[in-house]
Amino acid sequence: MTNNLIATIIDDMEPLHEGMPHGVPKSFSWASAPRIGMGNDPQGSKAMMAWGQLYEAAEENPATNTRVQIKDIKAYMLSKIDNKWHLLQSSTAVEGAAYKEDFANDTNKSADIRYEQDGSISAKAGDGYNFHFWCTTGRVKINPYDVAGMFTTVQARLGLDNTGGQDDRSQARYLLSMGGDYWPDLNSEWSERDTIGDIAIGKFKYVTKDWKAFNMSSLSPEQIRQNPPPI
Repeated sequence: MTNNLIATIIDDMEPLHEGMPHGVPKSFSWASAPRIGMGNDPQGSKAMMAWGQLYEAAEENPATNTRVQIKDIKAYMLSKIDNKWHLLQSSTAVEGAAYKEDFANDTNKSADIRYEQDGSISAKAGDGYNFHFWCTTGRVKINPYDVAGMFTTVQARLGLDNTGGQDDRSQARYLLSMGGDYWPDLNSEWSERDTIGDIAIGKFKYVTKDWKAFNMSSLSPEQIRQNPPPI
């Protein structure tokens, strides 16, 4: 995939979202715009995980025969030591679950996932649930004192649920956003939630028929221009 650009990475951290994700309370800090969380300060955390989230748009999604194909999730870290980007995570497919749109009580269930011929997956979201996904390789170790920047990215496009059915992709209203979390270590439990924090949450953008890059970065636009992530 070569459809990602430095300008896209910068814009994916600029307000506002292209659309509002369905069921996300407006009080949430990321409900209407991307934002930096812990950024480049893991606060001693020794692991990280790239993730993304797929939602129906707040204006509803009338398409019933459309899925979202997702592939090539990656995470990179810019090192303080050598000032170079290092690939931390990469997988063609993603894995995940359907979570309540407001993540209340971490309530989740199995997602509507289909494995595609190219090694990727496709999924649906709706009925009060999103599709929260992550790299199939699991969390990865980091040196918490070597983080100069973090960058996560994924590719997504609309596809048909039933190829013999009506093509209603033009009516689909799906939004996708990339992010990432710091974890205390590789084996931390979700019950230790107060010790887990997001690095940043990128812009929610509409998924279209064509492959599109969705990004999250913890760097300023000028820092990205000076030291662009490997795309």
